[in-house]
Amino acid sequence: MKIKTVSVLGTGTMGHGIALLCAQAGLDVLLYGRSDKSLNKGMKNIESSLKLFKEKGKFHNKQPEEILCKIKVVKTIIEAAQSADLVIECLAENLELKQDIFKELDEICPNNIILSSCTSGLLPTDIAKNTKHPERVVVAHFWNPPQLIPLVEVVPGKRTSDETMKITMEWVEFIGKKAIRMEKECQGFIGNRLQHALLREALYIVEQEWAKPEEVDKAIEYGLGRRLPITGPICTADLAGLDTVNSIASYLLKDLCNSNEPSKLIKSKVKNGELGSKSGQGFYNWAPDTLEKKQKERAELLFYFLERDKEKFMLTNK
Repeated sequence: MKIKTVSVLGTGTMGHGIALLCAQAGLDVLLYGRSDKSLNKGMKNIESSLKLFKEKGKFHNKQPEEILCKIKVVKTIIEAAQSADLVIECLAENLELKQDIFKELDEICPNNIILSSCTSGLLPTDIAKNTKHPERVVVAHFWNPPQLIPLVEVVPGKRTSDETMKITMEWVEFIGKKAIRMEKECQGFIGNRLQHALLREALYIVEQEWAKPEEVDKAIEYGLGRRLPITGPICTADLAGLDTVNSIASYLLKDLCNSNEPSKLIKSKVKNGELGSKSGQGFYNWAPDTLEKKQKERAELLFYFLERDKEKFMLTNK
């Protein structure tokens, strides 16, 4: 594995989680934050995650203290990037900001350093627009929370080299995640395109007053969600029979929502400051204890799948 030192730009949800993953895998980590406050918050979140992992018995050869020793905090991009083998940018989802950051990275980093972004859907070609070496720019889109969700979408830009893709895929697998390789870039990649298509139809059902939000969520939790971990949509279609799927599609697709605009419900709630868990109110009421309970339920389920994935990996590699 060619990657020995990883520079993580950003200490938020994605940044601190990726830093933790790399340190757990034995890599040296340079964690960049713009202030002591952000760095302290990032390290506190890493310590909280380590505590949770310890409670779940997920440590075998390494203890939390050993993992923390692998992470060094820095407050300048030069410190963070110059001695790394790979940089992963986890800053705000703003194209101009990313273009400026990657231009700076391209100028200060040796040509063999891979420059990756954890963007949720911006095109790597656009991010690399102001760089002289776009062949080393790639997207590695981790999913939230990165320490618990296996998926990482590895996305090439128009000029990303095969070597950059190969090394990035190897790094993702080395730190224990499931890398999926896209052949070409598209906005939103795979996961967010599917997620937003599903959300669009879910909100449309509510807008049409066919069902309440909580009933729509239950349809996923107790129906689709039960089989999706083992059969994705294309595999599900094969198992159902493509003739059956074709028959249903012939009358149902024309009745589905095909709006190109964000949902009116979403717009209304954002306008009213109802941002979901961020503000305490969205489609649901997120009192602190309710939010904590839901986050705990999610973590418990994700830990279950982590253990299952580990067993599956061991059987596959026997």
